[in-house]
Amino acid sequence: MQKPAAFLLACSLCICLAGSGIAADARRQPDIVVYLADDLSAADVSSYGGTNIETPAIDQLAADGMSFDRAFVASPSCAVSRAALLTGLMPARNGAEENHSYPREDVLRLPKVLSDLGYQTAAFGKVAHLRSAPDYHFDTFDLNQHIPELRETVRGFLEQRTDPRPLALFVGVSDPHVPWPSESTVDPESLTLPPELLDTPLTRVQRSRYLQEVKNLDAYLGELRDLTDQHLSSDKVFAFSSDHGAQFPFGKWTLYDEGIRVPLIVAQANGIEPGTRTDAMVCWVDILPTLIDLGGGDVPEGLDGRSFTSVLRGDTDSHRDRIFTTHSGDLLMNVYLSRSIRADRYKLVWNPHPEFAFTSYIDLLLRETSGDYFKQWMEAAKTDPHAAKVLARYYSRPEFEMYDLENDPHELNNLAGHPELSKVRKKLNEELQAWIQTQGDELTVFHEPLLLNSPETWIPRKKSHNRK
Repeated sequence: MQKPAAFLLACSLCICLAGSGIAADARRQPDIVVYLADDLSAADVSSYGGTNIETPAIDQLAADGMSFDRAFVASPSCAVSRAALLTGLMPARNGAEENHSYPREDVLRLPKVLSDLGYQTAAFGKVAHLRSAPDYHFDTFDLNQHIPELRETVRGFLEQRTDPRPLALFVGVSDPHVPWPSESTVDPESLTLPPELLDTPLTRVQRSRYLQEVKNLDAYLGELRDLTDQHLSSDKVFAFSSDHGAQFPFGKWTLYDEGIRVPLIVAQANGIEPGTRTDAMVCWVDILPTLIDLGGGDVPEGLDGRSFTSVLRGDTDSHRDRIFTTHSGDLLMNVYLSRSIRADRYKLVWNPHPEFAFTSYIDLLLRETSGDYFKQWMEAAKTDPHAAKVLARYYSRPEFEMYDLENDPHELNNLAGHPELSKVRKKLNEELQAWIQTQGDELTVFHEPLLLNSPETWIPRKKSHNRK
């Protein structure tokens, strides 16, 4: 009896695989899980050197996979960072430049590529930014982003799922984004504060509340791993990261490492050596091509991102020799432009409009659930020279900042004016300006700025006049 064509094709495939010494299921695409925190600084994770709290679930993931010590976002604000992740393009090229803006309709998106590869795609919580989630065309999405809600939605989805395709599951929590809880199990008095912050009682209280949410997101990571272990393949890829640093001065909305350096840990049984760390510099735009690569697809041409699969496989410990980052503001709360280039040792930050005042939700709103400590900062600055210096540095940035990251990891000592480093500064600036040109970055000022010489205008605003 003549065998069906499908049967003959399957037999041929088995013979081919057997002859090559490869098991028949070895080519099955791995499930993918991406877990995203919201406003988490790498320095606050215990496996990255944080000392204020323990993050045991993150530590366990690090023990099971590879930790990137130099992973950076494309831009330190929520919508812009997530758009870069999901498109593989930097802000000026995907169209999402200032916070609360979204990629152009013609830009390719990661869920579409994964779907074409044969994946079912699902997003729960804050993966894309707010109302833009439907525009990414995940097969399934749910916008509830608080951990108690995610416990229900993610579990329900996995328990009821019948789709035979491999799954690409993205889960984004709202922690530790403000508002922070009024209660915390973290003792404010026991904390070590970053040296760039002023040590005041309310600063300690708000840091403890922020760290409580770090503990919460860590605990849910452990739950999510247990859940996906039950329902997904044993060789799944599990990745964890954050969209940028914490909402404290010199973190979120800035191009200092506190704003742009994030935890990135990737684990895969029998695919990534457990307990490894790498100094390879990677950017969030690299995650899209890496996931495509791990899923067995061809990476589209023309992306800013580049797959770092060879780093994950242990074939190399280097990826990029330059990290470029951009910030173009956050509506009316933060009308400020910055661009930076980070090499192995030095970082150059260019602030095209040093005449602008740097403001943000922190100092303009002074909320009890986040930034009320800034009142104590302003009061201290009236009599304390150090506090006055910190406050001046917060509001006013010189056109150029250059930092020796090896000797000054907190970026407190601006070396841009030092003659002995003039050649380094010149070279980095030339590279930065050339990159800006290749990106088609028009350095757009999206709203009327607040000016340094008019502090009486530094108040929340509701209306704006767009400008170039």
